[in-house]
Amino acid sequence: MTGPILITPGDPAGIGPEVAVKAARALGLPAILVGDKAACLRWDAELPSVESIGPVAQLSVLQPPAGEPVEVAAIRLAAEACLAGNAAALVTGPIHKERLIAQGFQYSGHTDFLGSLCGSQPMMAFVGGGLRVGLATTHIPLAEVPKSITAQRIEHCIRLCVEGLAQLGIERRRIVLAGINPHAGENGLLGRDELDRVHPVCERMKEEGFDLEGPLAAESAFLKLRRGDADMLLAMYHDQGLTPLKMVAFGELVNWSLGLPIIRTSVDHGTADDIAGQGVADPQSMVEAIQLALALSGGSTRSQGA
Repeated sequence: MTGPILITPGDPAGIGPEVAVKAARALGLPAILVGDKAACLRWDAELPSVESIGPVAQLSVLQPPAGEPVEVAAIRLAAEACLAGNAAALVTGPIHKERLIAQGFQYSGHTDFLGSLCGSQPMMAFVGGGLRVGLATTHIPLAEVPKSITAQRIEHCIRLCVEGLAQLGIERRRIVLAGINPHAGENGLLGRDELDRVHPVCERMKEEGFDLEGPLAAESAFLKLRRGDADMLLAMYHDQGLTPLKMVAFGELVNWSLGLPIIRTSVDHGTADDIAGQGVADPQSMVEAIQLALALSGGSTRSQGA
């Protein structure tokens, strides 16, 4: 893919503009920051401005159109540029969901919004520290998880995991699935979600040639992933996947949207309002997100094993 990397810093009141500018400057890459111009220039007053999105030779900053919250307008503009082939990839900084929803934003986060913009059903995945985890569901209440784990969704997510591993250059594509209930339902004793929906999909897809194991108790599934006995783990809900992952690799992780027609990566953290504006935010996750976007778009020779 050709064109610049587009970086949306996210909420101008959070640490997104700081880490975006720091990371892009540290990497010295052609990129355009699309977001609140004043918030970006606060961290580097010498950033040149551009009037349109196209190939550039240096880091630049672009103010998105007015009419909606600046971070939302930035995501929309950047995604449209990627879809049109005017940019190689999109890297996003953190947004504050509660603040945006109070202003009428109708999505639970970047993933759902980008899925709507691109007309697709993406899956949130995290890579970093040698680990790879997909999430069958994302920002929904825990009570809604079981009914959201349909056979169709499980199959879709398994296929996206395999496609993601292929994009990373991973030859063996063994997926381990975590169960929904404790001990993966204990053969129906603790719930039948696994027996009724997840297990049948896995058995059918194994017959198609997919290398799958599970559903297993979540702790067993993560142990297999950590030991290298699996190449990616499919978690059933947000905290099941991210709590253990962030305990061992926070700051090294990249949020990667699988199933979009564009490349989109992001940081593994939020807006960190408590340290915003102090100049102490660590840009490492943004660095990792940019590097993965470059690798996926063919702009870098960095190892894609993540």
